[in-house]
Amino acid sequence: QQHATTMMVARILSTLFFLSSSLFLVTNGFVPKHMVAHHRAPPLFMSDNDDNAVASTSDQAVLGVFGSVSAVIVFYSEFTLKTTGCGLPAGPFGLLGAAEGISYLSIVGFVAWSLYTKVKTGQGLPAGPAGLLGAAEGLSFLAAVAGIAVLGFQILDYGYIPNAVPVEGGICS
Repeated sequence: QQHATTMMVARILSTLFFLSSSLFLVTNGFVPKHMVAHHRAPPLFMSDNDDNAVASTSDQAVLGVFGSVSAVIVFYSEFTLKTTGCGLPAGPFGLLGAAEGISYLSIVGFVAWSLYTKVKTGQGLPAGPAGLLGAAEGLSFLAAVAGIAVLGFQILDYGYIPNAVPVEGGICS
């Protein structure tokens, strides 16, 4: 049982290492030019006055606050998962569970958006007003790395990964 769990964690970590090293090689110019696409996709959001902006200033502020709040919810969820073996409860009317799910999706979205921007422009997301978008980007990467660590601990400590939606009569119901 423990050997199979250790092998699964090793496979996950080796896959993550392969993906991150591949991204590093591509973004730092270690891949021959003919193997990388030469066209540039337009940014996801455009400001009216700056052709190089990722998002308008007000959009950056809103996204920064949303991403930072999402990261805090994910950190709390990961702490709960590490200490109890189960995620957050659904809460009243399922609102806490919904916030948890949306927050995990937003963390994945921020990490993907940041990596996409890094590959296409050579830079991460801009800092945004008061550094909000940059903070959300950093917190998102931190939450993603912490999530991978908690996943490994979850498998080693408890031997299972809880369902995203608790099932009646299940361990986390």
